[in-house]
Amino acid sequence: MSWIDQRPDDAMDGAFTAVAPTPPISSVDQAAFRDAMARLGAAVHVVTSAGPGGRTGFTATAVCSVSDQPATLLVCLNRRSNSAPLLARNGVFCVNTLGANEEKLADMFAGRSGVHLDERFNVGEWTTLKTGSPVLASAVIAFDCRTLDVKTVASHNVIFGVVEAIRLGPPGPALVYHERLYKKV
Repeated sequence: MSWIDQRPDDAMDGAFTAVAPTPPISSVDQAAFRDAMARLGAAVHVVTSAGPGGRTGFTATAVCSVSDQPATLLVCLNRRSNSAPLLARNGVFCVNTLGANEEKLADMFAGRSGVHLDERFNVGEWTTLKTGSPVLASAVIAFDCRTLDVKTVASHNVIFGVVEAIRLGPPGPALVYHERLYKKV
């Protein structure tokens, strides 16, 4: 790409505009990054959704508070996930933070058990709040959200959701993922 590019065809007056070149993206090795991220402990969540696209859910550790005014969370989801188009169509989701003894549920929603999409809801007790997304009765906390925005970044969608309802679950330790193992906090 040159520093000087002609303006679009609708500006046929012969004028030119300076365009700064885009530097190539440089990043660390993928394996090194994954090893480093394995040392970053994170709560384990099952993110669920229901609506016109159907019912779906997936395990996630990439969940973060964005703001408290309005209460907003973000969730990261690989665009190639089977849940991605369903979540996009539904426009709602619930972040269910798992209790310390829910490793099997985490693995099931992570796709490690061979159980697919809607069948995953045959395990556990499920209810709903305001958006209609499945809420796990045993979840330490459940954040019921309406999708506010979706940004595509690299291989993932970053989904921003306004929290419309909260359900506090039973007290007790939460499940975290650290050094590629489930641990109790």
